[in-house]
Amino acid sequence: MPEQFSWVDQALVQQHFIDRCDARSAALYLFLVTVSDAQGLSYYGASTLARRLRLSDEEFARARQQLIDLELIAYRSPLYQVLALPGTVAAPRPAPRAQAISGSQPVSLATLLQQAQARRG
Repeated sequence: MPEQFSWVDQALVQQHFIDRCDARSAALYLFLVTVSDAQGLSYYGASTLARRLRLSDEEFARARQQLIDLELIAYRSPLYQVLALPGTVAAPRPAPRAQAISGSQPVSLATLLQQAQARRG
């Protein structure tokens, strides 16, 4: 098994986040964790996520808001970012080449959004 296989489920259970999520929110979280890049970012659109999870637009909006309220994800259209769970220690990772910043500092969601908007013109 990969070294990182169980970090998500352990923190969700040990810190009782899973107890505060309904099944729809947990499904959305699992999907986002699965498809996100090394910085926790996903570009899946709301309609695609809702369809893949078989949720109505209203159910999807509630699930997303619950994850935001629990500070498990950040959302600013069109990006989702899975956030580090409190008390978890992430191994340092090099910044992706396209997003590299001098000194290899972490890149904020706001910075990534600005870069994405700048590329779109």
